[in-house]
Order: sequence, then structure tokens, then C-alpha cells
Amino acid sequence: MLKKAAALLLVCASTAISLSCVTNSNHYVYAAVPNLNEILAYREDPNSGVLTQLAFSPFTAGQSVESIVVHPSNKFLYAANAGEGDVSLFTIANGILTEQFPRMKVGVAPNLLAMDAAGSTLYVADVATNSITLLSIDASTGVLSTSGSPVTIGTTPLNMKVSPSGIIYVTGSTGTGTTSQGVIEVWNLTAQSPLVQLIQTGGLAPQGLAITPMGGFLYIGNFQSNTISGFSIGSDGSLTGLSGFPLAEAYSGPINLLVDNSGKFLYVANKTSGNVAGYNIGAGGGLTLLSDSPFAAGTGTSFIASDPNGKHLVVGTQGSTTAGSQLLPFSLDTGSGTLAPVTTYNLGNAPSSIVVSE
Repeated sequence: MLKKAAALLLVCASTAISLSCVTNSNHYVYAAVPNLNEILAYREDPNSGVLTQLAFSPFTAGQSVESIVVHPSNKFLYAANAGEGDVSLFTIANGILTEQFPRMKVGVAPNLLAMDAAGSTLYVADVATNSITLLSIDASTGVLSTSGSPVTIGTTPLNMKVSPSGIIYVTGSTGTGTTSQGVIEVWNLTAQSPLVQLIQTGGLAPQGLAITPMGGFLYIGNFQSNTISGFSIGSDGSLTGLSGFPLAEAYSGPINLLVDNSGKFLYVANKTSGNVAGYNIGAGGGLTLLSDSPFAAGTGTSFIASDPNGKHLVVGTQGSTTAGSQLLPFSLDTGSGTLAPVTTYNLGNAPSSIVVSE
């Protein structure tokens, strides 16, 4: 048996016949395309980052599908259909999506989805009613059921994330014109508790939102102000502004943020500048721009997603022309944080949400 194992190791080390010697598990990239009411699906090679569109892709979704999220089990995908006021459930088998009907009616225009780490609760934000609905998830079937009444949040939701401890954070804006202010709300919605906190972000249009894997820090990209706000997260989920923030970016339109799986780096998709800026996250939450940042991505850089291994990022762009929208995988140097482009995939239509699963 030892001789067979040694022989296999030698083959893997001395040939390039099969990358499965390195990693056997497939990764799948999904992109919601609201203009076509579709979800695109690709297999990602976990070793090279190369994407291959699945044979049955794209998959039909609901009208104006805006947001998608994959269950931690990688067996279910949920899609918020803003154009028809419902949420779709898809089962996943070898990357293939199969919708399970009927769709669940949720609000008027559901535009954001988030899920707790356990995969027991789906949070649905509604841009038309300024509310969040909690849905319970059946672990075996993925079927959704209502868990309490919708909670009014008092602001139009721009982004929504759930911390590892189950606290939910929602960014939005209050006021109009010269009185407009970016805000973030802190909720313990699992217990249907009152609002824990509402504070100003120090910027306008807080569309980007990211939380470190251990739940210690939260960052916001203020799209109109070209700044990043930073907060420490207390044991009760409350936020305290970090010294030195908001941090002025040298780039325009920070619209989407992502902290890598290790929690060492923050990446910012700058839509107007068409690039991704990379920052090192210090022990106290401070940010230092990487020496080789930014990384060119293209017109309308809008989304960033990480694969399960944390070795690749997938960036989505919303081009100014129909043919200008793309998916761009990058390899991530886990030591330095440097991103290296893999290749480019033309989508034809702008995505509104991207997720990667096993």
C-alpha cells in the first residue's frame, strides 16, 4: 500500500496530466443577470481559476433576478426576483441548477439576500418597503417558511451582511440632496429585537460592505464619497468607528468590498476607476494599500467573490455596452495579497450578483 501511495505521489509531482492530484473538488461560479431573467453557471478549476460554462447554462430565473446566495451545504441556491416580488429555490447537483416550484412570495421588490453561517435563516431585504423578512430554511429540502413579520428598517437597503455571531448589518441613506447621509443599521433580527444601533458612515451612498471572517471589523465603501469607513465590532454586535477613518481612496466609485478568507486583505471594487484596490488589514483594523495595487479589471468593476479555497477571486464588471460586461478570475497570492489575472469571460449582459460554491 505504501509503495502504491508513493507511486501516485510521484506521478502527481512529475506530470501535468491531471490537476486533480492537487485538488479534486470542483467550484462553481453563478452570476445573476436581471436583464435576461437568468443565472449563468460556470465550473471553476480550483487549481488554475479557469472557468468553463456549464452545458445547461444559463438557467431561467424569476423576473429581474437581483441577488443570489448559496447555502453552506452547497445543495441549494436562492434568488431574489425583484421584478415579481418572490424568492426562488434551486437545488444544486454537479453545478446544475433545478428550480423547485412554487416560488415564495416575499414583499414587493426583494433586492438583497443574506444568510446566517448555519444556513438556518435567509434574510430578504425589500427596496420597495424598506423592510427585512426572515425565512426559515429546511436543512434537508431547502424549502423556505416565514419566520415572523417583516421588520421595517427605516432606510432604503443598499447592502446587507450577517456577522459570524448572527448580527445583521444594513447600509442605506437618510435624507435627500444636501441633507443626505450614509448610515448603517445594526439589528439582532433572529430575536426580533429593537434596533441596536444606527450610525452615520461618514460618507455618501454606502454600497460596499464587508466583515472580517472572525467578526472583528466591518468596512463600508462610500460610493459617492470615494472613501472607506471602518468599524470595530463589539461583543454585542455594536459598532465603534476606527481611528483614521473614513479613509480617502485614490480611486473612484468603491461599490463592492470583500475580505479574503484569511482575514488579512481587503479588496475594493472601484466601479468608476475600473479596478480593484487591495489593502492589508492591520491588527487594529487599519488599512495599508498594497504596494502593487490597484489591479486593473475593466469598465464598471462592480462585484468580487472568493472561491472556497481562498486562492482565487472572481470579479464581475458592468460594462457601458451590452457586450462590455465580463467575469474576470484572479489568482490570489495568500502571502502578499497580490492578484494576477487568469483570463476574461464576456457575459453580454450586466450581472447583479456573483457567488462561488463547491
